[in-house]
Amino acid sequence: MNVLDEFLRTACTALGVDPATVDRDLILDLAKDVAHNVARPAAPLSAFIVGLAAGQAGGDADAVRAAATKMAALAGGYTAPDGE
Repeated sequence: MNVLDEFLRTACTALGVDPATVDRDLILDLAKDVAHNVARPAAPLSAFIVGLAAGQAGGDADAVRAAATKMAALAGGYTAPDGE
């Protein structure tokens, strides 16, 4: 088990989150897409918003996937206002 997997398992246990709801690669890909298409600081904010949205939608793996898919679509089509 690598350090990232161990940290995820430890964090999920500490926060009472079912590790099965955490799709590590989905969230990392989302963060990468947001960082490249919007701005680096938007990546953790987007992941947080996805978590909130997924929690409001029931908090299961499908809710996480749906929220991450919507966020990725937003980031993929995002155009920053002039001068930013």
